[in-house]
Amino acid sequence: MTLDDVHAAAERLKGVANRTPVLTSRTLNHLVGGELHLKAECFQRTGSFKFRGAFNAIARLPDRSRAHGVATYSSGNHAQAVALAAALHDVPAVILMPEDAPRLKMAATRDYGAEIVTYDRYAEERTSLGEAMAQERGMILIPPFNHWDVIAGQGTAALELFAEVEALDLLLVCVGGGGLISGCATVAKAQSMPARVVGVEPEAGDDARRSLQQGSIVTIPTPRTIADGQQTTSVGEHTFAVMQERVDDIVTVTDAEIVEAMRFAFERMNLVLEPSGASALAAALARKVDMSGQRVGVTLSGGNIGVDRYVALMHEFPAWRSGSSGSG
Repeated sequence: MTLDDVHAAAERLKGVANRTPVLTSRTLNHLVGGELHLKAECFQRTGSFKFRGAFNAIARLPDRSRAHGVATYSSGNHAQAVALAAALHDVPAVILMPEDAPRLKMAATRDYGAEIVTYDRYAEERTSLGEAMAQERGMILIPPFNHWDVIAGQGTAALELFAEVEALDLLLVCVGGGGLISGCATVAKAQSMPARVVGVEPEAGDDARRSLQQGSIVTIPTPRTIADGQQTTSVGEHTFAVMQERVDDIVTVTDAEIVEAMRFAFERMNLVLEPSGASALAAALARKVDMSGQRVGVTLSGGNIGVDRYVALMHEFPAWRSGSSGSG
């Protein structure tokens, strides 16, 4: 995985993916003591960064292979991304999704034209199920993170960020299976002044942190966290190899800290973030990393959440930070 791979992905995505905005907040900077630049992938097509990797992977398939259709497994965001990317290439898609996946994500996946097959995420293992499903149907499997073309596509988010904001000292990236952080770290470490790269996981699902500490991939039970996009049980072989070389550290955040970040984004920046999409911002607000006097990039990885679920989370985790109203 090289910077050239990410640049090639950017060419394929040109005119197809949204070039998402980089946002700032004076209030946020004051709270954390640094200069933060938020890459708002909640404004990407399908509502998350996942469209980048899915489209790049499908675009890279030979016409003959692509014609058989594509399959994947996902809790929601990659599902939507593959569904839309497949539709744009006029090929069928079938998606294995957990039966308790957010209704909003399931509905959007169907609306993009994909077929959905469900499973129990707490009793069944999705990778083997997804691989068997793809083989049975003769389709090409596009996994959510352990795929070089997916990783390269995700890295285009950082490519845009560094083109707009030069000389970042630190990059905070949410971690599920590791596709986004692997692609972004590849870009960050290729800069003339490489940025420090720190991943952020839910406290209940710290498999990536444990893996880097141990030096080998650690598999955990499906984590019980509100961040459904980060309920992975392990990172991939490809992503782990990149992370070992290019990721400096991984920190964790609680569900309460994630909701506090969602609340801040809504009240101060008029942004709706899903829990997974707010985890990197949560690490910044909770000061899990020293950002004093630094220029920091933060990925806001997605915003796919229904209003009922959003309101329920706000009630479940009441506000604790003072002075959180108003904009700026």
